[in-house]
Amino acid sequence: MRAGLFGLLLLWLTPLWAQDAPRVAALSWEAAEHLLMLDVTPVTVADAGDYRTWVVRPTLPDGVPSAGSRLEPNLELLAELQPQLIVIAPQLEDIRPLLERIAPVQLYPGFGQQHDNLQAQREAFLDLARALGREALARRRLQAMDAELVQLRERLQVHFAGQLPAVTVIRFSSPTAAFINGPNSMPQHALTLLGLQPALPLEPSPWGITQVPITTLGHIERGVVLHIEPFAQEAQLFASPLWQAMPFVRGGRFAAMPSTWTYGGVFSLQYLAESISGTLLKLPAESGK
Repeated sequence: MRAGLFGLLLLWLTPLWAQDAPRVAALSWEAAEHLLMLDVTPVTVADAGDYRTWVVRPTLPDGVPSAGSRLEPNLELLAELQPQLIVIAPQLEDIRPLLERIAPVQLYPGFGQQHDNLQAQREAFLDLARALGREALARRRLQAMDAELVQLRERLQVHFAGQLPAVTVIRFSSPTAAFINGPNSMPQHALTLLGLQPALPLEPSPWGITQVPITTLGHIERGVVLHIEPFAQEAQLFASPLWQAMPFVRGGRFAAMPSTWTYGGVFSLQYLAESISGTLLKLPAESGK
């Protein structure tokens, strides 16, 4: 027992930036994404199985265990893994004193209406990189993403001959309702950086999404609507007279984009921009008119 405590003490006393493989536990998915983009494999991730299903990118190695849920982490497992740093989201602030008995804790910002969600994730990524002594790598990764966004924007400008369509990104919740990604959502940030305006302007919300009846989509007279796959009941909805009467459906301005996580860290911006632009480039150039 004494040797185990001595080993844990050594871990805490050794600066994170001085190690090739720092031991970090990620209790939020955004933190897990950012660690992986810093070439750090977390020792554990909350809801690791669901991360692999929903977030997907960047890839979480199969050997990384789940730390319980994002709302109720497994404290016993965390103690056994002896992390040097635990990264949490705001919803775990209440148990921070318990976590600090295991290792130092760093708070990651959540999505909120009071701040710019994209900027908050960008700053959190750099903060984590500084703690790990990997700021230079972090800035290179951000610069590479920014350069790719410029290239994607230019490709869209060429494809649509300078007349970019207005675009709204949705995710169906049922055959009668949909979530629209609006201001301060990661999809809307991606659209903005691609030079695209929303086809259906909305009021801000904490997570950047608004649930609306399907009939609300009928107000989109012009512009493109992209829906994020999968949607298990699409055959039922898409065959209905109501759906067939939608202006963007009749105009051939509706398409499915690959499943992409919309509540992620800063690099979810890149993945969303790739999915959005890749889908738009398959539409006829006339969609922008």
